Order: sequence, then structure tokens, then C-alpha cells
Amino acid sequence: MYYLRFSLLFLLINCNYSESSKSNTVENIAIKKADSIYKEAENQYYEKNDNQQAFLLFSKAEDIYKQNKDSLNTAASLAFKAMILNDIGDHFTSNERAIEALSFLNLPKDSAYLPSIYNTLAIAQKNLKHYAEALQWYEKALKANNIDGQEKIIKNNIADLYAKKRDYIKSIEIYKSLLNDKNIIKSITDYAMILDNYNYTKWLQNKNFNPEPALSRALQLKIDSKDIKGQISTHSHLAEYYSETNIQKAIQHTDAKYRLSFILNNPYDRLESLGALLRISSSTNSKKIFKEFQNLNDSIITAKDDAKNRFALIEYDVEKKNIENQRLKYQKAKGEALILKQSFIMGTLIVTIFIIIIWYRRRQKNLKQKNELKIKENQLKMSKKVHDVVANGIYQVMTKLENQKDFDRDKALDELEFVYEKSRDISYDKIREEKEFSKVISELIASFTNETVKTFTAGNSPEIWESVPPTVKEEVYQMVRELMVNMKKHSQASHVAVKFDKINNTVEIQYKDNGIGISGDLIYKNGLRNTASRIEAINGTITFDTKIEKGLKVNLSFPVS
Repeated sequence: MYYLRFSLLFLLINCNYSESSKSNTVENIAIKKADSIYKEAENQYYEKNDNQQAFLLFSKAEDIYKQNKDSLNTAASLAFKAMILNDIGDHFTSNERAIEALSFLNLPKDSAYLPSIYNTLAIAQKNLKHYAEALQWYEKALKANNIDGQEKIIKNNIADLYAKKRDYIKSIEIYKSLLNDKNIIKSITDYAMILDNYNYTKWLQNKNFNPEPALSRALQLKIDSKDIKGQISTHSHLAEYYSETNIQKAIQHTDAKYRLSFILNNPYDRLESLGALLRISSSTNSKKIFKEFQNLNDSIITAKDDAKNRFALIEYDVEKKNIENQRLKYQKAKGEALILKQSFIMGTLIVTIFIIIIWYRRRQKNLKQKNELKIKENQLKMSKKVHDVVANGIYQVMTKLENQKDFDRDKALDELEFVYEKSRDISYDKIREEKEFSKVISELIASFTNETVKTFTAGNSPEIWESVPPTVKEEVYQMVRELMVNMKKHSQASHVAVKFDKINNTVEIQYKDNGIGISGDLIYKNGLRNTASRIEAINGTITFDTKIEKGLKVNLSFPVS
């Protein structure tokens, strides 16, 4: 659903000029330099969505403002950085920068700037699906607001939040009050957006309601005002509505959203369009659409990770330079103030450095020895695992082949495959320790994708696994793999979906395929006995839905602290 964000903080930098002294001191020269960098970041890069260059310049300006104790413009720089971090999906760091910005405001004098920072915090929390916290920040923003025009932005965002919480009654009440606002009616863009959101939310509340006439009107208003982002939102709502009544029209609106996403260079809208087309298009196009979806999704994840790393390095470099500058200033002041004691200080410093170097080298040597011992221990453990599991397993199979003339060939292959699976577990132990668990699970499921089988994963966010102990994660990994291996061997499925969810203190995993299914009395004979044992070991439950029309559905759940 389309929501508004403040253009933000246009007043903050202006305060700098009125409060600056007219004397030509070193501090004021530095402030003027920071002002120039800040304006360049805002006007030349932020407004043109060049996030990397804008973030770099805001960080440089922030550093100068901090050194010269300009708290208001420090807050402004941090607030812009928080918005940029929200844009690239780093919502946790965005929260940190916004909270830091609040700490630099001199209240109540600077209270006019609270709504924009509160709004940024609310957006970050909403994107993290922390809806209760997001609502608190929105309410703070509404209470602190004292600028004409910002109230409708906050109210629209609150209505959008209630809709996401499925509290449609409150959402509709807010949208209705906004539509009755004469100032809203004067703005075609605002009126079209709220008309769209209002009718779409009414349809979500009551699927018998027909939103099409109002949504079509809103779409035409957005076309007339050249509101591309708004058009994308309305096409998305119409496509969702028609997906239940007219598939051809749903495809048309999804295609329109897909084309418009290229104009805004927005990969997220393009990815949503491809996902919708996968659900509603004919099977003849699904392979091509899925390939494009997968490639785009991979590139978005890579770009997000790359941006987060680059922005972290930018802040690190700026902080490192700041520390170096502070050190140089300190040494200069110290030398000027203590000329008579310079020899003593230098001697003490040299001795101290010498002691630190000796201590540091000894410490590095000890750490190196400890690391080498740890590596050797790990190598011994790995060697023992390989010997116990792989070597002994293969030797056992060889012995049976040698001594049992009627030894079944298929049974031998099954035993060899068991040894192979155990050896692969050993090789992946270290990888699973180092990688974030949600990625390990996603990669496990994706590894079963081939020309005949398509796998899908939903809800597998890092937050689900935060409070899950390592031993339970290992059992979950093995259970998911056993389900996927069983699918590959027996199900003849072409589509497999695994959905993850966390409700209160329970993790729920739903496996579903469109294969030939398994009858109830064959479930524990079909390679799934271990799965049942594992779920019992972690105090969980497993249910097999064998009565569905086609395929197999398995529900797993287990408690977490």
C-alpha cells in the first residue's frame, strides 16, 4: 500500500546560517565547509537517489558538526542517514542513527524536528514488522507535529499500519476522515492516493465490496498527474482484486506495474510483479518468469548486502579519521602546554610504547598458539568423524558384499547413500556454524531445485531463529533435509513449498508438495521415521495431512524460549 514519507528536514540546515557567528574563526570556516558538504549531499545526491554518495557526504558533514559541537546539524545529518539506511533495507542500523539523532536535539527548542525523526523510526519498525512499536512512534510524531501538511502524512501512514495489522475498521475511519479534509481534496496526488488506499482497505475488510470503480478513478487521476509510484500502487491493488474475479485483467494490471517499475528503476516492485505473475499466469510461461524472478531476487539480496557493507566502511573510515585528527590535536596542545616536561613525557611515552609492544607481541604469540591448537583439535575431530562415519561405513558395506553372496544390490546402494549423506553432513558442519541459519535453510531447500522440481521458501527470516538453540537448529536442518530427500526419492512432485512462521513462542514449519502423496500406513516406511523421532526430541509435534486432493502436507511445530 502506498504511503507518504516526509521530504524531511529542510528547516534543519537553515538554522545553521542564522545561528552562525559572523566572525571568521577556524570553527566557523569548518562549519561553512560542513554546510556546503551537507547541501551537496541533500540537493545533488539524496534527491536523485544516489544513496552511496549522499551517505558518504552526510557522514563527512556529521563528523565536522560533531567536532564543532553543532548539535542541531549533527542531528540533521544523522536523520538523513537513517532514512537512507531504511531505503536500502538496513532497518536496525537506521533505528540506531535515528535514536542518535534524537540525542543531539536541544529540546524543547528543537522540538519542531521531532515528527520527521519519529516518522523515520516508525517506518523502520513497520518494515521490521514490529507494528506495536511502529504505532507508538507514529503517535509520538502526531503529538509532536506543529507544521501544516505533515499531519496528513502521519495519519496516512498510521492508517496503512492499521491495515497491515488487519485492523481494517480503524484504518478505514482514518482514511475516511482524510477524504473529508478540504485541503486533501485540493491536492490531486494526495486525494488519489487516499481514495485508492481507502477503497482497497474496504475490499480487504469485505470481499463482497466492489472497489473497481473507485480504484479506476484513482488510477486515472494518478495518470493525469504523472504520479508513477502511485500508478504502481493502484495497478497492484487492481491486480489483487481481479485475481479472484478476472485472471486476464489481473495479468494486465500486473504487466502494467512491471513496466512502470522500470521507469522508477525499482527492483522491489518488479520482483513483486514477477511473483504475482508466477501465481496467476499459465504454466507455459512459469519457467521463464521464475528464472527472471530468481535472478532478480539474488541480485537484490547481493545489492543490499553490498550496500550495508559499503555504508559500514564509510562510517568506519570517517570515525577512524576523526580519531586520528583528535590524536593530532591532543599531541599538539600537549606539546605547547608542557614544553619544560617534554623530555620526561617522551621518555615515559617511549617506555610505555615499548612495554605495550612487548605485551602485544606476547599476546599475539599466545593467541597464535591457542589458534593453532584449536585448529589441530578441530582437524583431529574431523579426522575421527571421517574415520568413524565414512571409513567404517564403507568397510562395513564392502564386508557384506564380500561375505554375503545374496546381498541385495539396492540395499547396498541405500547403505552407500547413507554413508554419503553422513559424509556431506560432516563437510557442511563448519559452514552451518559460520552462516546465518536462515540462509543455510534457504540454500538447503534451493539445492533441490532442478529442471523438473521447483522449490519455494516463505517466511524464513533471521528473526525466527534468534532464540532457537544450536542443538535445535541442527535437528530442524536434518528434518527439513529428510523431507526434501523423501520428496526427491518418492513424491514425483514438480512444486515444493516450505513455509516458516513464529507465533508467540512456537516455530511452525509447513511442508507441501504436489506429488503422488503417501497413504497413512506407509508414512513411517517411507524414510520419515527419523523426522518423527527428531521432532519428539525437541518436544515438538508432527502431523501428516494425507487427505488433501493431491500431494503431501506435513506440519511441524516446536517451542522456543
